[in-house]
Amino acid sequence: MRRGFRRHQWSGRLLVIFVLGVVVWGVIGTLRVSPSEQAERVVRSFYEFEQEGRFSESWGLFHPLMKERFPKGDYIQERAHVFMSHFGVETFSFSLGKVKKIENWKDTESSSPLKTVYQISVTQVYQGRFGNFSLHQEVFVTERKGKWLILWDYE
Repeated sequence: MRRGFRRHQWSGRLLVIFVLGVVVWGVIGTLRVSPSEQAERVVRSFYEFEQEGRFSESWGLFHPLMKERFPKGDYIQERAHVFMSHFGVETFSFSLGKVKKIENWKDTESSSPLKTVYQISVTQVYQGRFGNFSLHQEVFVTERKGKWLILWDYE
């Protein structure tokens, strides 16, 4: 009787070790996300928020330079008004291009350069009262204080 009990203890320990190994492997895997993948993720989140009309959340992903250009209330109101009211659309689809790393990027000629940004082409496709149309924009992402944030080019 004692031998069976010991075998059961050993197999239980193996199961615990296996489960812990899977958890540790998963955590390490999420920590190894490359900067370009993190940039792509924040752009995808931004446009998913925009699709859902959650402009407050998309605004929250802006870099402080963008927040200076668009106070939160103005951005929410104008974004909804222009795209939803004027274009007569309820939502849109979007696609992302390849991620490109850029060094010493500036949003305007007079601004200070950002050391590293990632450029991603975004194409939004709308179907509205004025027909079908696409909007193409280059979006830039940089890391600031541990957060990945969106910038637009004004050059």
